[in-house]
Amino acid sequence: MLVLGIETSCDETAAAIVEDGKTVWSDVVASQIAVHSPYGGVVPELASRQHVQAILVVIQQALERARLSRHQLDAIAVTRGPGLVGALLVGLGAAKAMAYALGIPLIAVNHLEGHMHAAFMGRDPLGRPFACLVVSGGHSALYLVDGEGRGELLGCTRDDAAGEAFDKVAKLLGLGYPGGVAIDRLARQGNRRAFSFPRALMEKGSLDFSFSGLKTSVATFVRKHGPPPERGQAGAYRLEDLVASFQEAVVDVLVKKIIRAAQARQVTDVAVVGGVAANGRLRELLIEETAGNRLHLHLPEPRYCTDNAVMIAAAGYHAWKRQGFCQDPLEVDAVSRWT
Repeated sequence: MLVLGIETSCDETAAAIVEDGKTVWSDVVASQIAVHSPYGGVVPELASRQHVQAILVVIQQALERARLSRHQLDAIAVTRGPGLVGALLVGLGAAKAMAYALGIPLIAVNHLEGHMHAAFMGRDPLGRPFACLVVSGGHSALYLVDGEGRGELLGCTRDDAAGEAFDKVAKLLGLGYPGGVAIDRLARQGNRRAFSFPRALMEKGSLDFSFSGLKTSVATFVRKHGPPPERGQAGAYRLEDLVASFQEAVVDVLVKKIIRAAQARQVTDVAVVGGVAANGRLRELLIEETAGNRLHLHLPEPRYCTDNAVMIAAAGYHAWKRQGFCQDPLEVDAVSRWT
């Protein structure tokens, strides 16, 4: 079954063609980083306009790279939510139009479920329950996923998500956008034990997250010690040490929570997905700690951590197997929040 996946939930316009949920025929992503960088974050109105300009181009490129015509598609999977409503509507509108014109089914996909499938691209999903941490720009959430792909929410963020904390701290320090990438790169040169920042593990047994206090702690540190010194100049601290210490506080909490979730639900497999799952230090610590706790770790390839349409096509295929197509595809609407 050939599924065209379409993803426009935030600042990437993406299209991909995937066969039977695991064989990738094409994968096209149009990034908007250059558009949003001057503002230090995603501007929703600009994102929507960029999607309008790029959506038909990336769909055509996906078909050309797969050497397929649109008439060879069996179904179209599209992100319905969660995300920026204006951005979602662009992808949803294109998917509806194509499905109607071609007379093929439409599958509405939850963006977070798409991320979950990214960890298993190229092979069949686990046939047994596993703990899954979805950690991206706007989401930090833990799920118990059963053998059929249904997820039970175990914990979520009470304020800032991990990705938001990365972006806000990067903006505070003048590191540019996307902040997570800049911090990950700079932290490799720093001492992650130079400064002690708080780890909000919440009350005993909680699987929720909170990163707002950590972000505030970094801001307080900068107010007390002054802005980061220019490269090559002496100062009260090294920027590399500051970001390495901040990053360690984030990844330490994420790793502790996913292991706690696996142990609480007595599962032996864990998956960590989403944009932050590409972070080098997070991947390193996950490998160490899951091995020490005899857990089987599943990580997406770095290119499938950030938003892409491959994961949407794969999730769409498995959603179809589980629950079928949209009964009335033209009535499907975008949703900003979708657990």
